[in-house]
Amino acid sequence: MYRVFFNLVLQHIDAERAHALASRALRILRATAAGRALVRWLVGPTDSSLEIRALGLRFPSPVGVAAGVDKDATSFEDLGALGFAFVEVGTITALRQEGNPRPRVARLVRDGAILNRMGFPNPGAQTAAARLSRRTGDTVVGVNIGKSKLAALEAAGDDYCASVRELAPFSDYVVINVSSPNTPGLREMQAVELLRPLVGDVKSELAATGIMVPILIKISPDLTEDQLDAIATLAIELEIDGIVAVNTTVHRDGLTHSADPTAPFEGGGVSGRPLRAQANEVLRRLRAIVGDRLVLISVGGVDSADDAWERIIAGATLVQVYTGLVYAGPAIAKRINRDLAQMVSAAGHASVQDLVGTGDALAPAEQHGTTECNGTVASTA
Repeated sequence: MYRVFFNLVLQHIDAERAHALASRALRILRATAAGRALVRWLVGPTDSSLEIRALGLRFPSPVGVAAGVDKDATSFEDLGALGFAFVEVGTITALRQEGNPRPRVARLVRDGAILNRMGFPNPGAQTAAARLSRRTGDTVVGVNIGKSKLAALEAAGDDYCASVRELAPFSDYVVINVSSPNTPGLREMQAVELLRPLVGDVKSELAATGIMVPILIKISPDLTEDQLDAIATLAIELEIDGIVAVNTTVHRDGLTHSADPTAPFEGGGVSGRPLRAQANEVLRRLRAIVGDRLVLISVGGVDSADDAWERIIAGATLVQVYTGLVYAGPAIAKRINRDLAQMVSAAGHASVQDLVGTGDALAPAEQHGTTECNGTVASTA
């Protein structure tokens, strides 16, 4: 039914406006006791075999929402109610930002992708912190922080630390985003000579405040092998808690319809199905270097239990979706969790966590009845 609604209605509405309308509709639905009961009934319980323990936290399942869905820190509990085990809000910057001029988001429907050049529109760290301080549910909430557009690269440490001071007290984990293609100069900070002092500044800020939440970094899929190896080695050296891989790609190689008329602008980053191969490749290389010393969160082209399974056995402890939410609808978490639990049982395991990094290859979809959605993940840009 959702796909019919998407084809007939949603894809003809501006992407940002459709996202805002969907968020508002879910918020209204959950504002009443009857609405909350209906959502709980639709989503149902999560199988205990999917529970993950990582980052000092309990996740009811490995499936969460990538940064980019809840940029303003207003929908994290609504998304949790849909069956997502965790929500990464943001990207949040120290200063409030409007982002890049519109149009800045386009659906590439034939490729199951999204193209965006958002530029971190968000209310700023202080406002986001106030919203997070009112958390009432048990959804795990991470905060993805980025560099304010007005902050020079040489002042990036102070800028990130300003966000950390505001947001860390209300976050279950913090992600340092140095990989969006839509903030000028940001990706330069993935170079170890810039990343090392930045991570040091953030860790020092947390130590000074006495709030020691887990720290992760979010990286680009477009790194060379040498760059990726250097970041992984640095993460181990600095005792970073994890890596989120990957952000959107500036490459168009994965697009089969690169001249899609629904893309009304140049530039930006691609997410979704075309990112799947890159995301898997980066994940496997990271796992080969870091082993189980860091938590790896895989994002990019995850829209089915098969995708989640592939990432988990390749070394991801957790996975995130976003573009899949756009194309498959609000039931995607329930569907992935249900099918993934069946796969874990069919493989003869009591817990999905036992399978992280094992490389166990379960039989393909026809043996466990899962089906792939018609889309996939997006961006934090």
